[in-house]
Parts: sequence; structure tokens; C-alpha cells
Amino acid sequence: MENLQVIKQRFGIIGNDALLNRSLEKAIRVSPTDISVLVTGESGVGKETIPKIIHQLSHRKHAKYIAVNCGAIPEGTIDSELFGHEKGAFTGATSERKGYFEVADGGTIFLDEVGELPLTTQVRLLRVLENGEFIKVGSSKVQKTNVRIVAATNLNMDSAIHKEKFREDLYYRLSTIEILLPPLRERKEDIHLLFRKFAADFAQKYNMPTIRLDEEATKLLNNFRFPGNIRQLKNIAEQISVVEESRLITAAKLIHYLPTNRGNLPAVIGKPSSTDFANERDIMYKILFDMRNDINDLKKLTLDIMKSGNAEQVQEDNHKLIEKIYQEQHATETGNIEVVQLPQASIETPNSYDFIETITEDESLSLQDKELEMIRKSLEKNNGKRKLASKELGISERTLYRKIKQYDL
Repeated sequence: MENLQVIKQRFGIIGNDALLNRSLEKAIRVSPTDISVLVTGESGVGKETIPKIIHQLSHRKHAKYIAVNCGAIPEGTIDSELFGHEKGAFTGATSERKGYFEVADGGTIFLDEVGELPLTTQVRLLRVLENGEFIKVGSSKVQKTNVRIVAATNLNMDSAIHKEKFREDLYYRLSTIEILLPPLRERKEDIHLLFRKFAADFAQKYNMPTIRLDEEATKLLNNFRFPGNIRQLKNIAEQISVVEESRLITAAKLIHYLPTNRGNLPAVIGKPSSTDFANERDIMYKILFDMRNDINDLKKLTLDIMKSGNAEQVQEDNHKLIEKIYQEQHATETGNIEVVQLPQASIETPNSYDFIETITEDESLSLQDKELEMIRKSLEKNNGKRKLASKELGISERTLYRKIKQYDL
């Protein structure tokens, strides 16, 4: 078994954090076996490195290694990508195609974002894990494959199972060994080391002197929470390397590259995210439902006035309802009913069905407008990134994609 420091140098891993070392040691120990491994951790922590280590230290290292981003493949084609298809299996299938499980026979497949797999594909994957069998799309012939599966996800799998978005039996098959990579905020002593490594890399890439942080800037960097983890730190290092003329970076300069309203917020670990945007959506729905009730009350009053022709009598009979709608505080305090001057009915009673149909149509259009507005705001807030926007809206990425097509965004 290779030494931990040798592995770090071989795969370009920076840091001496105890949690990171524990995860790497677990990956090294499990490599010689064929056990399925599930790598978990937040987005941007470097989960893609663990499968490479496992493959290179296993007896499969001379065979194929294929990495598949499950969240980037459309639902309609992912079965074909993974398991292949026969000629004529669907429109556009002009020839037979081998899937990744057939191509990687004897090697390793890394399923990134495995939590995004459709339920139908999860059933097929479970069969591969149980007995190494799969069937191509459009075929009835059972084929065998000998692959090792390493999966990764940044989702809360307990929540996904509870919401029936991920099969519990598949989760237990994938997570025979689970390796959790810590977020960057829990590796404070590694943050400056990583920054220096990225700064040196970008200095070489862009042929310029390496940037350095002064003492105050280093403290500021170490205390930032980095919601985007290593990926975000690397992005910041590149921005500063390119934009700043001075190669010594002070805290005053660095603070302009750290996103505001995020760095000092406490992180919620192990629970489904409850964003302000979701709360705003709930409030909007409540307002719309209250408006619907008020409209129905007003409709009742209007119809009563039209039928009786006596506005004053109708108001006396419904004074509590009128106070609720118009918030007449004076009438509430004194107990006197102040008559609101409503026009006397001088027209025939309208068709009540037409009236109800109009109200319903207006409400549905309002809900649709609010949904469109919320989707647009979320996409703008997340710079057009559908994955982040879908999490914020509490819907799947594929549902968001259909909404974008529907509203022509």
C-alpha cells in the first residue's frame, strides 16, 4: 500500500487536515477490493479525485476508467448512454451503440451526481450492482459486465429517499463504503496552502509574478466560509492573479473578491436547505389564496345587492364581512356601522357561471405570472445556472428545464 504523502503528490492533493487524511486513507484501503463506494460531500470539495485514486490503486488500473456526469445527460437518453441501444430502438437510433457499462467491462465507472438519476434508470443500475447484468435499450438479450462502480453526490440522500426520489435499496448497494470529504470551511489550515498553490499555477499559466497575501488578507481568507469550497477558492485566486497589478494583496483588496451576504452566514449541515426564496414563495401563495377568498366574499356581496336592489340592507346584514374586507377600524371600535355607499343594482343579475369562470382564469394567470417571475429571479440570482436555481426553487433540474422551455426564457 502506497504512503499517504506519495498519494497526495501523485494526485495533486494539497492539505494536511485530519478529516481529509482519514478520507484518503479509507480510499487507499478500499482500492484493492471490488466494493462499491459512494463519495459524499458538498459541491466543489473535489469528489472526483477519490474515484481516480481507487481506480489507479486497484487491479483494474490497466482497464477503462469512465466518468459519467449523470446530471448532465437528458432523462430520455441516459439509459442509452449507460447501457447502449439496438438499431431502431427509438427515433434516431440508426445503428447499434455500446453503452458505458459494456465499454468499461473489466474497469471502473464513476457516476458523478448519481442522485440525479431517473427512477427507471436506478432500477437498471441496481440490477448491474446485484448480478452484473444489463439489457440494452430495445433489446431482450441479457448481457454481463464486470465493472466497479464508484458514485458521488452532493445531495442529502436521506432526504432524497424520504421524498422517493432515490431508491433506498440502491443507496445501500452503492454505499457499501461511504467516503465523506469535508467542506473547505472545516479545513481552515489548508485554505492558504491551496490559495498559494493556485496562485503559483496561474502565475505560470499567464506568465506573470505570483500574487501573495499579507497577514490581514490571510486571516480574512481563512475566516471566509467558502460555500463553493475549493472550486470557489480557485476562481478567486485566478481573478486576483489576472486583475490586480500589485502582487501583494491586502485585506482591503481581497474583500472585493469575496461574495457579500454569504461569508458570515452559518452553514446548515445535514438538513434540507430552506432558502429565503422558498419562504417568499410560500408567502406569495398565501397572499394569492387570501385574495381569492376576498374576491369570493365580494362576489357574494355584489350578487346579493343585485338581487335585492337594497345596498343599505345588504350592508347591515353583512357588516362583519364588510369590516373585514375594508378594514374599517372606526366601525370596530365604536360598534357603529358606517354604511359604504355602493351603487344600487340597476342591471339584470349576470350569469353566475360566467362570473366564476372569469375569476378562476384571472387567478390561474396570476399564479402563472408569479411562477414565471420566481423562475426568472432565481436564474438571474444564480447567473443562469439551472442546477443552483432548481435547488433554490425546490424542484428538479429537469422540471426547471421544462419550465424554461414552456415560458421561453
